[in-house]
Amino acid sequence: MNIARILAPNPGRLTGAGTNTYVVTSGSECAVIDPGPAVAGHIDAVVTACTAGHPVGVLVTHAHPDHFPAAPAVASRLGVPVAGPGAADGFKPDRVLADGETVECGSVAITAVATPGHCADHFCYRAGEHIFTGDLILGGTSVVVEDVTAYLASLRRLERLDPARLWPGHGDRIDDPQGVIAGLIEHRLQREREIIAVMESGAATVAEIVARVYRDVPAALHPAAAVSVAAHLRRLEADPGVELQSGAAESGAPESTREETAG
Repeated sequence: MNIARILAPNPGRLTGAGTNTYVVTSGSECAVIDPGPAVAGHIDAVVTACTAGHPVGVLVTHAHPDHFPAAPAVASRLGVPVAGPGAADGFKPDRVLADGETVECGSVAITAVATPGHCADHFCYRAGEHIFTGDLILGGTSVVVEDVTAYLASLRRLERLDPARLWPGHGDRIDDPQGVIAGLIEHRLQREREIIAVMESGAATVAEIVARVYRDVPAALHPAAAVSVAAHLRRLEADPGVELQSGAAESGAPESTREETAG
């Protein structure tokens, strides 16, 4: 199996150097994973990368605008279907995949792995010992999280799969999957401990929590951090050891005390 990475020309604070589009080739067949933004030059580059093999499909990890918009154009030019999670935010796949379903590519079965957390409808794709992680895991940084409990469960699912390499939607290839996954789990739990601490010290809004917990993060990224903070508050609201003001997880006005209990 050969994996080619094609970097989309959409650098930014949230996309890093750009979105990674992957062309997976096995034998005489190939598949595209995350075709990226609808930029003409990028679409041309992806299609050109497929000329050495017979294309079988275009796969999308999730319906965020830096990952899927090029899918219809790439699929049309290659004469293949678009596959991925259910329709959302303008993304309408030809084939809606379920967890565990596969797209055959040469001698490799590319398997959809449901991994919510970054967003509700998120897939990783497993091909042998390799996993394409979309925005569940990024190379060199953490990610915005919409559902912390689901995100941690998804990380632990990948941990159990024990991949040899991870191919993220942004950033470089990851050759130490277990170390990186363990680090991301601990990072998210540490953020939660920090959020609880600043709430107990008087932070009363999401903005105040973000300002204290993410004080070393550029202010331009604070709106993205606020999404993760709100997700943590929803998780804490469901924790019987944490008391939040009614509706705090939605309104962003937390008041918290935490009591450790046995059992």
